Amino acid sequence: MRVLIGITGGIAAYKTLALIRLLTKAGHQVQVVLTEAAKAFVAPLTLQALSGRPVRDSLFDLSQENAMGHIELARWAEAVVVAPASADFICEHG
Repeated sequence: MRVLIGITGGIAAYKTLALIRLLTKAGHQVQVVLTEAAKAFVAPLTLQALSGRPVRDSLFDLSQENAMGHIELARWAEAVVVAPASADFICEHG
């Protein structure tokens, strides 16, 4: 399964490292997207090492927009997980 994991800023962000490890160990492909606030809690390089894929830190990354990266991610993913979902994220996105 192709799993897109969105990481928001919060102290629980470090727990996504175990989630990514478990998913990849089970044979799933994992792509990580994280907010600017999440970078204060987990390093993109660590996430890349665990997932085996480049980490996206912006939904509209200018270097990826020629390929419309945000649409590509939506089409690629079979499941989307936001963990942790900060109060701000829930307030904005339901």
